[in-house]
Amino acid sequence: MRSSILMMLLFFLGYIVCFGEMTNLNNSFVDEKTLQYFSDFKIKEQLKVVNKPVTNIIKTIHGDSYECVDFYKQPAFDHPSMKNHLFHYERLRISSLQNSETNNENFGYLWKNGIGCPTGTVPIKKVTKDEILRLNSFSEKYKPQGSWNFTYNQIDNQHHFAVSRIKRGKRKVYNGATMIANTYNPKVKFPQYSSTRMHIQFENGFIQAGYTVNPKLYSDNKSRTFVYTKVGENQCYNNMCTDGIITVRPDFPLGSVEEICVRGRKKRYVQRYGLLKDQASGTWWLDISGVQIGFWPEDMFQESSANNVEWGGEVYSAHMPSPQMGCGYFPVGRVRYDSIIYNITLVEENFEIDERVKNREVFSDNIHGYRVANDIYSDIPVKNIIYYGGPGNI
Repeated sequence: MRSSILMMLLFFLGYIVCFGEMTNLNNSFVDEKTLQYFSDFKIKEQLKVVNKPVTNIIKTIHGDSYECVDFYKQPAFDHPSMKNHLFHYERLRISSLQNSETNNENFGYLWKNGIGCPTGTVPIKKVTKDEILRLNSFSEKYKPQGSWNFTYNQIDNQHHFAVSRIKRGKRKVYNGATMIANTYNPKVKFPQYSSTRMHIQFENGFIQAGYTVNPKLYSDNKSRTFVYTKVGENQCYNNMCTDGIITVRPDFPLGSVEEICVRGRKKRYVQRYGLLKDQASGTWWLDISGVQIGFWPEDMFQESSANNVEWGGEVYSAHMPSPQMGCGYFPVGRVRYDSIIYNITLVEENFEIDERVKNREVFSDNIHGYRVANDIYSDIPVKNIIYYGGPGNI
């Protein structure tokens, strides 16, 4: 009797271990269990949220298809916090933190039609059933996070960071940050990713903006713009779901392919990113190339201001040798040879702009794969530099 009970216990423990290993495997394809878990009904409901009625479908110069969706029918307008809100897309502009010059850049050059979507609509990447399944298969370990989570909780060794971040200590709040980053094309394997981003933390939520190589999200290995929003337990890439950003530009496609640098060459391809809170309305805005791309209403987050900010690289290894970050080499302190973030700024609680941001530290969780260094006193035109990156393989 005892032996039979012991055998049953051993069998049960073996099942638990085996099941745990199976759940740790990363999906490189949509398997039968995923199909069973996400019923056709749930998939159809999610497709209804993402694939709104469209006026037409247009293509970027790189061949990506986007649907032109009525401004008010974006997925984020289905969020509960958006009830009883009225927005007019032509009047939605940040009223503070403006440069003396208004950037009227047109992004029509990104589209085959030379224009983008019609006025009153915004481009949203068309999502298929398989892509919905792939998005649903993202485990918590796969999703982006801040380096503070790794440092103080040690929850996951599949994420690696090389960042410059605000020092912990006296509690402060922040109302925005900006950066300029040169764009590289780090090598990754499915389902890994490698991102260069700015991360703004709101206690239990955050926003990231930058560029990423993410074959599981974009189905290729190109460097693309991205925005990531975490609101409580809900998370969203770009404007693909109810917890995502509300975009206002008819001609800027989130997820667009970026021009990339070649290490050692004089010509650099850079992009400017800003996450800025409007002092008058409390709305948070995404700024790319000095142009306001989209926003998050103030009551989207439980906290109206950020409590932490960081700039730098984040990779996800997916239980494989970790991918490259940035240019794929350790920084050597030379702009032409390094992946860099520069001209960073921080918007203080009183909405004054700090251009030196001295109260920060560098952090890399593994210097054998990735490294980072600050140069606070570098000056115009490339000032306040963060050198970061590495070959990974850890």
